[in-house]
Amino acid sequence: MPLIILDRDGVLNEDSDAYVKSVDEWIPVAGSAEAVGRLCKAGYRIAVATNQSGLARGYFSQSDLDAMHTKMTALAAAEGGEFAHIAWCPHGPDDHCDCRKPLPGLIHQIEQALDTSAAGAWMVGDSIRDLQAGLAAGCKPALLRTGKGAASEARLADITALADTPVFDNLAAFADHVLAQA
Repeated sequence: MPLIILDRDGVLNEDSDAYVKSVDEWIPVAGSAEAVGRLCKAGYRIAVATNQSGLARGYFSQSDLDAMHTKMTALAAAEGGEFAHIAWCPHGPDDHCDCRKPLPGLIHQIEQALDTSAAGAWMVGDSIRDLQAGLAAGCKPALLRTGKGAASEARLADITALADTPVFDNLAAFADHVLAQA
């Protein structure tokens, strides 16, 4: 089964500069749950790799994060989708972990959990650091314009390794592209 790795905030749900801190603040991007369902039904394994430094900063608790992921999982399931694994980095930017994107540690966690290689898998995100983490793990990057994606798109041409990254309006448009290639 081919693997697709998704960032969370700005890809599956609306992002917030004030952090998404509760299940009520976790608002799906229109069409994202349906896109996960369509990809799963077509035989793709979907995993999530998300930085969640709000945990380290004390903005929300692990139970809050669990509730957000329960909501995310339920919305995808209602569309026939599922997440094969959800990996999150609970660390702050100064914690010097190996899992905070742009480092590839979350992708390596996904590889270990699913007993597969992410080499050649899609890494779909809305930020440069999402794409850099994917490249570091041998993934094909794809940028979405949702979340911080529009601002990130303006920077792609300045980063040689990312200059040819395909850009899509949202996860539904990415899914349309992948499914048309299958």
